[in-house]
Amino acid sequence: MESKKLSILDKYLPIWIGLTMVIGVLIGNFAPQIAIWIDSVRLGSVSIPIAVGLLWMMYPVLAKVNYEKMRSVTKDWKVFLYSLILNWAVGPFLMFGLAKLFLANYPEYQIGLILVGIARCIAMVLIWNMLAGGNNEKAAILVAINSILQIFLYSVYAYFLIESSIDITMWVVAKNVLVYLGIPLAAGILTRFLFVKLKGMEWYEKKFMPKLSPTTMVGLLFTIIVMFAMQGENIIKNPLDILIISIPLTIYFLIMFLVSFFSSKLMKFSYEFSNYFIYSFK
Repeated sequence: MESKKLSILDKYLPIWIGLTMVIGVLIGNFAPQIAIWIDSVRLGSVSIPIAVGLLWMMYPVLAKVNYEKMRSVTKDWKVFLYSLILNWAVGPFLMFGLAKLFLANYPEYQIGLILVGIARCIAMVLIWNMLAGGNNEKAAILVAINSILQIFLYSVYAYFLIESSIDITMWVVAKNVLVYLGIPLAAGILTRFLFVKLKGMEWYEKKFMPKLSPTTMVGLLFTIIVMFAMQGENIIKNPLDILIISIPLTIYFLIMFLVSFFSSKLMKFSYEFSNYFIYSFK
């Protein structure tokens, strides 16, 4: 696999993420009227500012996918099957167990953590996969499959894993998937096929994509500021609660990462093929 040099923005991404988290919290705490306004800009259950950030973040990545190769990469069914087992047969139940263990005295947080564990990642996995040099085509297919399964399984998992009544219909999940994945996916496909046809593949990959791709990180950082601004006041007022919630989350991510990493080595998956599902658990 050919190595590539990361840009300053990509190389120091953890630092930029930390700074934008701080900026978001400061906005939410010292300018709560801004946070209230951001949270009020909605279309039904969809937050427009978060939607704009996620679409901005995902569009360049999905425009980079070589859709012409989709048919050939689907032949590697073992990788997809293994990823789906970890995502749907292991991940939700691991998070359920951790929530019950660490948040027994915090029923509302427990429910929230279980809901997080049920949801599969349809945005950040594309970013981490791209930065780590994974297979973009397989990442896009996995995200699409997980999104479709999420529409049908999210409500079912929530019903059986959560003791209290949670009104989450398939339509609510489907609407969010269509907005957060459907729009950038359609835009990415349309952009690629239109510009390749008009300008040629060499221009698209050598001229257009190098200018478009860096904007992914801008979209990511914008989304982080918006999300932390909306919760900034709560974060400042409840630091102990944040710490309590972070413990099972950290254990979850660590276990899922290590299991997927070492098992992919054991199963002898290549780096670019195994990389994308290692990051698919959030």
